[in-house]
Amino acid sequence: MKKLSYLLILTFLVSCTSNTIFKKPEDLIPRDTMTLLLGDMMIASSAKYVKNINEQKKINYMPFIYEKYKIDSLRFQKSNFYYISKIDLYEEIFTDVKKNLVKQKDFYSNLSKQKDSIRRDSIKSSLKLKEIDTIEVDKPDLEPSKKMLKKKN
Repeated sequence: MKKLSYLLILTFLVSCTSNTIFKKPEDLIPRDTMTLLLGDMMIASSAKYVKNINEQKKINYMPFIYEKYKIDSLRFQKSNFYYISKIDLYEEIFTDVKKNLVKQKDFYSNLSKQKDSIRRDSIKSSLKLKEIDTIEVDKPDLEPSKKMLKKKN
């Protein structure tokens, strides 16, 4: 009985390893394109619940992503299953996606900081102009002084 239980545990452990690698599809999306595609898909999925310019929410941006890369969802699904079956490659793709997203975040945060600093500088300069306009200047005394009148006489 003990040997049978060891045999069952060993069989279970060996059968749990996944060696399933899908056949490479004919229309496989190249790795670099897949990296860009997954990055755009992450941005699109996170933007779904953010208001856009027209104050709209819950817009599905995925069709726009598919259109941008000229693919359909079936081609993406086949390619994604293929890359998922190669875990190391898929992990590298996601590492590249993360690096690209961090670069984009840094770029746009720096751009935002520059715009904010320009806005602050323009506000400061407008406040300085208002200060210059509101500074009271001593008006010269246009009336002749008594001493000046006395000298003339």
